[in-house]
Amino acid sequence: MTSTSTDALVVLVTTPTAERAAELARALVGERLAACGNVVPGLRSIYRWEGKVQEDDEALLVLKTTRARFEALRDRVLALHPYEVPEVIALPVEAGSAAYLRWISAETA
Repeated sequence: MTSTSTDALVVLVTTPTAERAAELARALVGERLAACGNVVPGLRSIYRWEGKVQEDDEALLVLKTTRARFEALRDRVLALHPYEVPEVIALPVEAGSAAYLRWISAETA
């Protein structure tokens, strides 16, 4: 069963290490700002910073939350994150398992 009306978001946050991503996930899930955090190690990021092309090994933290919790989640990531300008990008969830979407809402309430 799928749902086409959802307030769920997937939030992407890059971190310097998988352990740092896990620390963020534990804090955000513990504070009910996210229902779940998936740590994806082994990322290689190539980006422009301060006028130079940079390349770093990173990890990706994929968070599931709701629109209502995004602002607080973003602010908490900014407070806890070691980067000067951390990535915090929210993507809307267009559809998904109704039970999973209910779970996200319940765990972030």
